[in-house]
Amino acid sequence: MIAILGGLGAAFLWAAANLTSSRSSRLIGSSSTVAWMMLVGLIIAGPLAAASGPVPPITPALTVWLAGSGLGSVIGLLLVYQGLKLGKVGVVTALASTEGAIAAMLAVLAGESLTIPVALMLCVIVAGIATVALASGNAADPAGMGEPAVTGAALAQTGGPRPGDERRATLYGAVAAIAFGVTIYSTAQLGHSMPPLMAVLPVRIFGVVLVFIPLALTRRLELTRRALPMVVFIGAAEVFGNASYVVGSGESIAIAAVLASQFAAVGAVAAFFLFRERLSVGQRSGVVAIALGVAMLTAVRG
Repeated sequence: MIAILGGLGAAFLWAAANLTSSRSSRLIGSSSTVAWMMLVGLIIAGPLAAASGPVPPITPALTVWLAGSGLGSVIGLLLVYQGLKLGKVGVVTALASTEGAIAAMLAVLAGESLTIPVALMLCVIVAGIATVALASGNAADPAGMGEPAVTGAALAQTGGPRPGDERRATLYGAVAAIAFGVTIYSTAQLGHSMPPLMAVLPVRIFGVVLVFIPLALTRRLELTRRALPMVVFIGAAEVFGNASYVVGSGESIAIAAVLASQFAAVGAVAAFFLFRERLSVGQRSGVVAIALGVAMLTAVRG
């Protein structure tokens, strides 16, 4: 049950962060969004991690997990935020959400055992996630983020989509999924050796060192009054979403990872209620499949 609750908590927080980042990336750029999000996350997680207990001995294995968690997250976020800037939120997050399946596969290859009913329910949930995010009538189109649609001659003047943008956005999302899969598996391994909020701290340290400081030194770091509350929210949601996942992964990496990857589906449903964006028949079917899969997974794990 802990794996289920931890994964679902991460899914809701990550969905909120992605919906918000799609807007902030258009205001200040994907790199600046990542930079400020990492700084906010470090400010939040740093004191909490320090209060959670002593730092464990840094072994060679722990060094590998630290590198995988930190570098994978920074690379993945830069890629997915660039994809969100160019393409549709639903398509990019759909591809990125396959991180859960990648992490689950790594966990099984590493020796984590799953019963046949649990494995079947995870497959149902993964299928539902893909259906919700990729079905026609995309509910998470950036146009629903409060921005008017741009058409015709106005497109060039506003810097709107250009030929090839959707293809590049799709590529960014796919590569980001691989980076995120390595990240959440490595973060789960860190969670076996240290408290949850300490396990999510390396990502923020890597992000500040590799993204925030270089942008600040080269004077390419951007922030506007409109974007400020967005990056603060994104930073907080990412920290506590990752902490929720780490708690869940302590029981089962595969289950927590797959459930956490529902953020794409949660984002599509949230767009329906927040922005009045309509869900297609395929997306509604995916939501039902996910709900049934989670309910049955809870039953077989209970």
